[in-house]
Amino acid sequence: MTKSIFSLVIFLVLLRSEEVLSQILEDKVYSEHVHSVRLFPLGLQQDSQLDAAVVSITDSRPLVLLFDDIAYDPEQYTVKLIHCDANWQKSSLRDNDFSVSFNQYNIEEYSYSVNTRIPYIHYAFTVPRVTKSGNYILKVYRNRNEDEVILTKRFMVYEELFTVGASVVPPTETENRRALQQINVAVNYSRIDLVDPTTQVKVLIRQNQRWDNAKFLAKPTFLNQIGKTIRYEPFDGTSTFRAGNEFRFVDLRFIRATGVNIADVKVEETVIFANALTDQPRPGGVYSQYLDLNGQYMVYTNDRPGGNPEVESEYIYTTFYLQVDPNRDIRMLGSLTAWGNNPDSKLTYDPKTGLYSTSILVKQGWYDYQYGFPTEDGYDSDPIEGSFFETENEYEVLVYYRALGSRYDQLVGYVYLHPNRRRL
Repeated sequence: MTKSIFSLVIFLVLLRSEEVLSQILEDKVYSEHVHSVRLFPLGLQQDSQLDAAVVSITDSRPLVLLFDDIAYDPEQYTVKLIHCDANWQKSSLRDNDFSVSFNQYNIEEYSYSVNTRIPYIHYAFTVPRVTKSGNYILKVYRNRNEDEVILTKRFMVYEELFTVGASVVPPTETENRRALQQINVAVNYSRIDLVDPTTQVKVLIRQNQRWDNAKFLAKPTFLNQIGKTIRYEPFDGTSTFRAGNEFRFVDLRFIRATGVNIADVKVEETVIFANALTDQPRPGGVYSQYLDLNGQYMVYTNDRPGGNPEVESEYIYTTFYLQVDPNRDIRMLGSLTAWGNNPDSKLTYDPKTGLYSTSILVKQGWYDYQYGFPTEDGYDSDPIEGSFFETENEYEVLVYYRALGSRYDQLVGYVYLHPNRRRL
């Protein structure tokens, strides 16, 4: 092999590796028959599945991964962890730098669905402990072949080295003041000697567990090196979020009756169909308060009380409808569509009915969602949903620190902010 050909082969291999990494460092399901993917801290309550995939490095609660494979026979699935930097690029750490054992874990816990019209196999995996804080990707692949990726999920592990405080306040911007929420952050780093706090520390805020509109706070507004305090209270809107509106929802916990916001349910021998009530735009009017899941969903069934909803819940082919002016690119937003990233999130207009619609296969439970338009700056929901400062949202503040000479970003502070929390 000539030197030039050898160099070309090496280049193509490296290019392929970069393409593979760029595909997996996000939340994504690559297999059409894998559904209901959830990653959350293990808890005793049913609503623990709504919690963000964030744990302390000393937390006794492990993270648990749940997903369903619509199939008759089980597959051999393997899990690998990937450590990432604050920007969700693969860090320079080797596997043995953060893993206490060989970084390849077989998923051995699975159960067959019980008397469901669409058969599926339910998988569960407890995420192993790691020795380094930071961002992680959990990658699941088939037959021990890392090229056969079926899903990837993000999670974070933090250590409490910094003291972090945060609050939701009225925005400093006067324009659209009633439609925005501002997050002010204070960071104390008295446990660590920072050479340059402005470059070694990164602060990220995300709303309702979304990554598509998460914000890094680039410049602190106040720095006290004697008191070792950094404050972020910007006047330029860099820490403000559209408050939005309370989420729409459908109650699919029943198949023998129609839940809230469900028009009808049709139970056939091999499949179940459901139609949601037609949604209408709601940008104007006054704010209306009600309970929601802040864009998440919860698997549950009321048809089999006392049973295991993970293996006894039916899958329902559900159609959602929206009545709005045609010739628009409209997406359904929420955890059920990976916040607009799944193909099923795109609504299709039917000129005969004058309605937009999309059909999604979902497991029995409660599902939150909204509608929005894709723009260069993310999704714009205001024209359809409206935005009110009073809306109850959940916020998370994540503080990253890169020590001098370090090969990775530590996650050294975490705050879960839920003012006026109202959850089902």
